[in-house]
Amino acid sequence: MKLRLLVPCLALALTTVSLHAQGALYFDPQFTRVSNSKADTGVFAFLGEGATSRMFYGVSFGGYYDVVRGQKFDVGIDIRDHLVHGNNASLNTFLLGPRVAYKPENSAFRPYVQLSGGEGRSKPPTNPAHINRVAYEVFAGLDHPIAKHVDYRILEVGYGNVSTISSATFGNNTTFSASHLLDFSTGFVFRIP
Repeated sequence: MKLRLLVPCLALALTTVSLHAQGALYFDPQFTRVSNSKADTGVFAFLGEGATSRMFYGVSFGGYYDVVRGQKFDVGIDIRDHLVHGNNASLNTFLLGPRVAYKPENSAFRPYVQLSGGEGRSKPPTNPAHINRVAYEVFAGLDHPIAKHVDYRILEVGYGNVSTISSATFGNNTTFSASHLLDFSTGFVFRIP
């Protein structure tokens, strides 16, 4: 996916922005619960034979750039890539979307929300086939500055959907709804002034 080249390009752009702008890079552990309403069977069953949910583990990396910096709010764009694995299956979601962070006056905590859309690529555990489908997620998180250019991401929670590979992808008459994603991550955010 050529869109994945945007993450390194964003990192380069964030390192060359003016001093009035604010950006950040992050690389955090990712925990994702993937669930479906129906169990799938066969070699294309993404969650495994007869399973309706499974935990996936991996990393989330990306960055954000605040386009508007206000006294109480920062508004920007976040670009990220989630790489998670579970039961030998893999899910890679590339997402881009607007981000709004609130800066309370009497608190060092910085809550934020964002809505992201992009592409998800899934591969089942027992077959090398894969598919790419539209993905979207809503995120909410809480960052806490611990140094001049470092924040601790206390928690980020995301919820979204992506259609994963299934028997229906390859001609089975059964239909499957999109998989639900429930993400959790924590880690460090490196702000670039």
